[in-house]
Amino acid sequence: MKNHTILIVDDEIVSLRMTDHILSSEYHTICASSGKEAISIIENESPDLVLSDLRMPEIDGFRLRQIVQEEKGINIPFMFMTADKKDETESKGFAIGALDYIKKPFRADVLLKRISNIFVNLEQIKGLKQKVGTDPMTGLLNKKASQEEIEKVCKKNGGALMMIDLDSFKPVNDIYGHDMGDKVLIRFAQILCSAIRSTDIAGRMGGDEFIIYCKNINKEEIIKEKSAYINEEILRSAKELMGEDMTIPLGASIGCVFAPTEGKDFLTLFKKADKALYDVKQHGKHGYKIFVEDSDDNSANEMAKGLSAAMMLMGERSPKKGAMLLPPEQFKHVYRYLNRVVSNYRTSAYVLLYSVTSDGDVGEEDAADVFTEMVAGLLRESDVVTRFSKNQIMIALTKAAGQDIKVVTDRIDKSWSETEFCDIITISYEMGRFQGK
Repeated sequence: MKNHTILIVDDEIVSLRMTDHILSSEYHTICASSGKEAISIIENESPDLVLSDLRMPEIDGFRLRQIVQEEKGINIPFMFMTADKKDETESKGFAIGALDYIKKPFRADVLLKRISNIFVNLEQIKGLKQKVGTDPMTGLLNKKASQEEIEKVCKKNGGALMMIDLDSFKPVNDIYGHDMGDKVLIRFAQILCSAIRSTDIAGRMGGDEFIIYCKNINKEEIIKEKSAYINEEILRSAKELMGEDMTIPLGASIGCVFAPTEGKDFLTLFKKADKALYDVKQHGKHGYKIFVEDSDDNSANEMAKGLSAAMMLMGERSPKKGAMLLPPEQFKHVYRYLNRVVSNYRTSAYVLLYSVTSDGDVGEEDAADVFTEMVAGLLRESDVVTRFSKNQIMIALTKAAGQDIKVVTDRIDKSWSETEFCDIITISYEMGRFQGK
């Protein structure tokens, strides 16, 4: 099986055909009779090795390599051949980076052996580079290699940079052990790879943090589809690994930024994607957000276009089922608004403050993550939930009567009793009623 392609460059037609005859028995070969023709072939065919004669009119072998490497920016190995007997010619060839050098006339077996050695060495170097740049657990690029690869690609190809966190991963280690945690991380890496093309870049930044760069993608619909797929697959896979009764709310939060719209270098794109990721984590996780610069100015412009544009802008994007999950600062405004509503319209609304306490190895903060996700999914879309503190969750129940509270708390107790945390984590609550201003 011919696994490598060699470009043979020689202005002497007889020598060119002879060399082609020797190499074509072991390799795919392409022939060029001038340096100019060779450059065109290299740009279009991407051969694995260039075997070039040194003495050619217009563009000789030395100049050909210089053009390809320095001016065209194409990194490709060269081997030179020549009838020149001078030692300084050979020295110059090695000085400019040739991997080998053979003098004409040459024996067929010698040429084949020396080219075979070149490919063996290249494969070893490639393997070492991959090993150094690969995360040993997942097989993805590691942090350093991810940054370097994306830095090279984003300067030339627009696309989508995605920062991805595996949500609620720590409880997997705490409850099922680190071996299971490793299995989940490996499966998650496989899911990420299945969500992108082979030409895209995927890496592990460390822990449960991952990064992806998808070339030539600039549409939100595609990111939305990828987010939905990744979240569905990791939950399905987790239940395969840990059992159908697994209730840890595993999922993925994705912060995305488009290049070159928001930048053309890795660090700029990384910071913006990370900011978008933080916003997702603060608004309920298990979803995505696209970073947009100067969003306040854009908002004003959109509002100026009319009521329909303003309503679309202010509306909730991709709402989830269940209660609205807000960060404490935004919940505060809802709380104050409900106080006004109760005072002016004599309606009823209640607030619950749940506390999560632990006597076991599982941290209260991790359990509170799980509890918050669970509660948000149990309540009505008109209710609001926030992570009030490290181990406290506040719930605003709008238009709730006194008798409704027990129904809600019983439902929460029952669902909590079905989780892995129920025997080691205690939940308790206090209830209050909105009193108005």
